[in-house]
Amino acid sequence: MKARVFSGIQPTGSPHIGNYLGALKNWVKIQHEYECIWGIVDLHAITIYQKPEELRQKIVELAGMLIAIGLDPAHTSIVVQSMIPAHTELAWMLTCATPIGWLERMTQYKSKAQAQETVGDGLLQYPVLMAADILLYQAAIVPVGDDQSQHLELARDIAQRFNSMYGETFVMPATSLPSVGARVMGLDEPDKKMSKSSTGPNHAISLLDDPKVITKKIMRATTDSNPAVDFETMGAGVKNLLAIYQAFTETSDDHVKAEFDGLRYGDMKKKVAAAVVAALEPIQVRYREITADPGYLEGVLKASAERVSVFANDTVYKTKRAMGLYTA
Repeated sequence: MKARVFSGIQPTGSPHIGNYLGALKNWVKIQHEYECIWGIVDLHAITIYQKPEELRQKIVELAGMLIAIGLDPAHTSIVVQSMIPAHTELAWMLTCATPIGWLERMTQYKSKAQAQETVGDGLLQYPVLMAADILLYQAAIVPVGDDQSQHLELARDIAQRFNSMYGETFVMPATSLPSVGARVMGLDEPDKKMSKSSTGPNHAISLLDDPKVITKKIMRATTDSNPAVDFETMGAGVKNLLAIYQAFTETSDDHVKAEFDGLRYGDMKKKVAAAVVAALEPIQVRYREITADPGYLEGVLKASAERVSVFANDTVYKTKRAMGLYTA
């Protein structure tokens, strides 16, 4: 029996090469090794205000993109979180078993709360909902980035506390994860991780960017004061561009050094841009084919929701029984 895997991505902004190289590409690689459930976590997205029509469109676009990059709906489940009421039902029961002090210590809550004049309760409860996402499917493995590792540890703490209070109910999700991909930094700020929330026009490369736009962004990317690539002294910006090239071309360190050492930055950037454009072209073609048929995407999401709801509802039933809630 294959171990079950769950991970999710918010339908906000546009998926970029950082999302792809850091996580999504790995999702494609492991989809046949595990029983995989990939969530479009729209309930997490609304912890911060989203324009309703825009959010609905982004959900559909993200579903199409996940299939375009290579996820196969015949072997893996792509689910919209809000289509499965069990997510919120379990989240409430877990909220009642989670000390508020645990949530107030979350570093993401602290940083996001400081950036807003008023804070909705959903932002505080965000990690409990994430724990519910994981525990709902009794996921044994949860591939997340470093920025979500604290939330994964909280999910483990919540599962352990609940099991201690009410009896063995949840699988403890593993902290040893499938290998994650490249950590891609912003093209304009190579000391910061590439982010969908950044407003800088040259910060990120969207998976749907036109080839001319991709080339323009890379040609404007931050480098350093050297005139050419020097592997002994190169700055963070040059390292980031070479890491992007290597991740897309899947070439060795020796190959990258032989190809780029001493190359002037203009020529280096042209090579990187060409590699990115070539890698994204088939994804973009496939995406256009998929989204040309809205009925296909609707069918995929409905079938996935029906498939995973069987064991999601079973987990909710067991949790209710454990807590003493009425079950018919």
